[in-house]
Amino acid sequence: MRTAWKAAFVCAAASLLLALGVAPAQAAPQTFDNGGPITTTNGSPMHAHGGGVIKEGDYYYMVGEQRRSGSSLFQAVSMYRSTDMVNWTHANDILTRDSHPELDPANIERPKVVYNAEFDHYVMWAHKENGSDYGDAEVAVAVSDTIDGDYTYRGSFRPLGHMSRDSTVFVDTDGTAYLISAARENYDLHIYRLSDDYLSVEALVHQFVGDHREAPAVFKRGGTYFLITSGATGWNPNQTKYATTANFASGSWSGWQNLGNATTYESQSTYVLEIAGSQTTSYLYMGDRWAGAWGGTPNESGYVWLPLRFPSNSTLALDWHAQITIDTATGQVTGSGGGGQVADVVNRNSGKCLDVVNGSTANGAEIIQYDCHGGTNQQWQLTATGGGYYRIASQSSGKCLDVDGASTANNARVIQWTCGSGTNQQWQLRTIGGYVEIVARHSGKCLDVVSSSTANSARLQQYDCYGGTNQQWTV
Repeated sequence: MRTAWKAAFVCAAASLLLALGVAPAQAAPQTFDNGGPITTTNGSPMHAHGGGVIKEGDYYYMVGEQRRSGSSLFQAVSMYRSTDMVNWTHANDILTRDSHPELDPANIERPKVVYNAEFDHYVMWAHKENGSDYGDAEVAVAVSDTIDGDYTYRGSFRPLGHMSRDSTVFVDTDGTAYLISAARENYDLHIYRLSDDYLSVEALVHQFVGDHREAPAVFKRGGTYFLITSGATGWNPNQTKYATTANFASGSWSGWQNLGNATTYESQSTYVLEIAGSQTTSYLYMGDRWAGAWGGTPNESGYVWLPLRFPSNSTLALDWHAQITIDTATGQVTGSGGGGQVADVVNRNSGKCLDVVNGSTANGAEIIQYDCHGGTNQQWQLTATGGGYYRIASQSSGKCLDVDGASTANNARVIQWTCGSGTNQQWQLRTIGGYVEIVARHSGKCLDVVSSSTANSARLQQYDCYGGTNQQWTV
């Protein structure tokens, strides 16, 4: 009855708006800069790490982890809403460390919210630990009558007695819900069928044994189900893999296949969002760029969101884009410049490659020259920005070649930084003989190896263009 009343109310409200000549708001296309943090519409950091998205009406609601400042301990499961997937407003902290004594201290990770139409309530599942060690390996459950209300904590447990760490929840088209979680110290991956009210575990329906996979994300496209997972390497990113089946969850699954590059563009999977619009349906890979990989705290982590490609009905591909454009009205999600060209950049004077020091993914990491070895920190994506200029982004970090502080002075450091629209991240490739000079748009100065050094680890700077071989490059 509650579900029917709710549906009737929504329909009546929509009819009234149409009768008054008021059309539902249509979100304009928005550009999302990959790899960095997200700032909400009031200027605060958005803490939705390890999160997921649920859509209701015109809004996308994203939930995720918020840790205590400077710590890994649980502060809240925060919820944000947006019509365009780029401009986010804080809706509520739907579960906090004050919600139940069991949650202070605790670790609450990878929260996901799903709607149960039969019982007309919203259920949150998450991974729960005790805040001292990772010995609990439990799931936590909470429930609310409204999507952005205060959720009532229902407790934590090991599903059917099995360990449970990284997890997600998936609702199939028939309304059956499943918990997918890493078990046996992350060596196995289990799929459980949930009860009709989504508040408990009913049966273990499939096991991936010994594959050492975590960070699951599930979606369905056509008649194929896709299960995306990462390896288990702590904060450090690794090669994402996926498997498919036509019969979720207990059917015959394909073998694991690689997705993206060797570090999944310095991210770890958390969710795949279906964006259905008036023209098409896109599928958005959503990942975390964990700050723990460079010694930061979870709250400092960034977000990597990329459109998935489908070479066939049962295969996936994932390309790097420094920026994507999301049009929730039409359903189109596209990468800037179609992904650009990927190239090595080699100095004429030394024969060494343009390199991000130590393969760092941090903002401010220096750009150096080093013996060419084919690593992704020596591979660069060139994306046209217009007017004959290019953004040059590291394949390893997704961050852009940047003149520190937008300085126009000689000897200013060249670093990597989260890609933006600044002209200190835009470069012209100017032909000189059989080589090119790489010229900063904002200063007109050339990318230069300091002191014409031929040594490994010599840093890069900008300097007046004078035709030296230490300012000449092959791309």
